[in-house]
Amino acid sequence: MTVRERLKDKKKVIVKVGSSSLTYEETGEINYFRLERLIREITDLKNMGKDVILVTSGAIAVGTKTMNLPSRPNCLEEKQAVAAVGQANLMMIYQKIFSEYNQNVAQILITKNLIDQPVRRQNAQNTLNALLKMGAIPIVNENDTVATEEIVYGDNDTLSAIVSKLVRADLLILLSDIDGLYEEDPRKNNDAKLITEVSEITDDVQHMAGGAGSVVGTGGMATKIAAAKIATSNGIDMVIANASVDNVIEKIVYGEQVGTLFIAK
Repeated sequence: MTVRERLKDKKKVIVKVGSSSLTYEETGEINYFRLERLIREITDLKNMGKDVILVTSGAIAVGTKTMNLPSRPNCLEEKQAVAAVGQANLMMIYQKIFSEYNQNVAQILITKNLIDQPVRRQNAQNTLNALLKMGAIPIVNENDTVATEEIVYGDNDTLSAIVSKLVRADLLILLSDIDGLYEEDPRKNNDAKLITEVSEITDDVQHMAGGAGSVVGTGGMATKIAAAKIATSNGIDMVIANASVDNVIEKIVYGEQVGTLFIAK
């Protein structure tokens, strides 16, 4: 059995979706077709008997549109303000669509620095595990209304890896607007080769990860490699894949050659 084929046996799966995968780049409006497809696939994972946690970005993107702002704010205070508006709307949408599939969800807002605070870390771990035991789907996001550095530099990639470590997940799936890790930037070279498997994160792999993220998101490939380091060093396989691929989660779980697989140590 190949490494890919073994993914179907994973029991605890974390799915992270980026801002660019939830909204239309041209208008900033929510892409309901893609969002509902994501929710349907996560529900299917639950129906297969797996525990699933969704780590979602998008609060600032949704809040920007809700407040009728012409573009994403540059001021930190304004970013935090629109995040507060957007998080409420985003959670309402998730709850409404998940309920149509008879799934209960729970909102968890945390910051990355909880990993350095044993009591808070343990509390978060206990809550997440209790929710999974109850059959609910935790929906985790960065607490952008109090975060500072994260709101500028991250797009929940690292957070999703930390959550994976907290709950001792088996598989982390990062869904973005790129197919995976390329040897070169595919936006500059149409012939750039997609790397399907990474067994070790070397200096060469880190070099390939240069470049920024999309307009609506803040995460780039570098933050995804950082997440892969955390995941693989804790025995968690990780896949980077394009959220626009039809049935992308199903294809990953059933071992198809989708995206880039970072193999756990």
